[in-house]
Amino acid sequence: MLWGLAAYDPLDPTVMSPSDGISWLGLQMATTATVTLYNFQTFRHIMDPGWTIVVDLMPNAPYNQQFANCCKGGEVSAWGQDPAASISQFQITVGLAGTSNKTVKLPKNFTLLGPGPGYTCGPAKLVPSTKFLTPDGRRKTQALLTWNVTCTYSQFLARKNPNCCVSFSSFYNQEITPPCPTCACGCQNNNTCINRDSKILKVVEANNSKRENTSLLQCTHHMCPIRVHWHVKVNYKEYWRVKIAIVNFNYRMNYSVWSLVIQHPNLNNVTQVFSFNYQPLIPYESINDTGMFYGMKYYNDVLMQAGPLGNVQSEVLLQKDLNTFTFKQGWAFPRKVYFNGDECMLPPPDTYPFLPNSVHGSLISFLTLTSAWFSLLIFLS
Repeated sequence: MLWGLAAYDPLDPTVMSPSDGISWLGLQMATTATVTLYNFQTFRHIMDPGWTIVVDLMPNAPYNQQFANCCKGGEVSAWGQDPAASISQFQITVGLAGTSNKTVKLPKNFTLLGPGPGYTCGPAKLVPSTKFLTPDGRRKTQALLTWNVTCTYSQFLARKNPNCCVSFSSFYNQEITPPCPTCACGCQNNNTCINRDSKILKVVEANNSKRENTSLLQCTHHMCPIRVHWHVKVNYKEYWRVKIAIVNFNYRMNYSVWSLVIQHPNLNNVTQVFSFNYQPLIPYESINDTGMFYGMKYYNDVLMQAGPLGNVQSEVLLQKDLNTFTFKQGWAFPRKVYFNGDECMLPPPDTYPFLPNSVHGSLISFLTLTSAWFSLLIFLS
């Protein structure tokens, strides 16, 4: 059986077809089934506690047996971030002795949780039997049957409200845009949120190892688990510098192998990225305005739960194109922001830090020198 994950998104338009070898399950005469799940999404991965697959194995089929933990796996990275870690595989014994490709029926009703909802799986499709490598990679074996199943993801099916929001600030304007609109991610958790100075936090930290698979958010006006802050930090003659901060407001969630995708026209000329890994994404051959940021392994690839360590930060140095670069009309701020594959809510355009009319060359130089003060801002709610 072949299972694949595909993302339909303007920044991730390429969908792998079954002929590209998304994944497979081979039913062998030795009564074993091998399931391999490939995640071909560019920047959406499946994080802890991992994926779950629910399959109707057909009550009258000869392989109708239940197996403990047969359909659960771990984390699966996005194909664009770490191809080697974008594969998950397991084997089950299905009691197929004496069966043939004429007596085995296709399974139905695939449900993929990754780990929550959002994925929709199509019907299983039979493809010609294929030879494939054994799990140890040492030899080839022949599958009795191979099926295709393709699953697609929709953020709208996954949740009613956004899961993150974005705030902006700049060195040339003392006002900081409201961090996020009120109830940007919905306020359904208002009755269960915890203030950051609450004594209950000590109990939460003590029971950290018994973390439930539910959110426990810090009380904020936006009630988002994640906030991304983009700060225009310094203006040089030929370059400009941006500071990016990601803050986790969830006391029960560590975001492992997180990813941040940003769309901005000047990402076609990134000079240096500090503290984060960076990979340009070119969804369309003629447009290079999108990039993926993600943590360095064993350093900041895990965005810790809410608290003193619940944030990661980076700075990006970009070279100007003097024909297009400007601080006017919000040009210096992103067009779209995605965290872990889900689109974040941007602030309304009329709240963007504006360029004062009185700004001239000498003032810009002065503000550049004083921008270090803004870089020390603690991005709280």
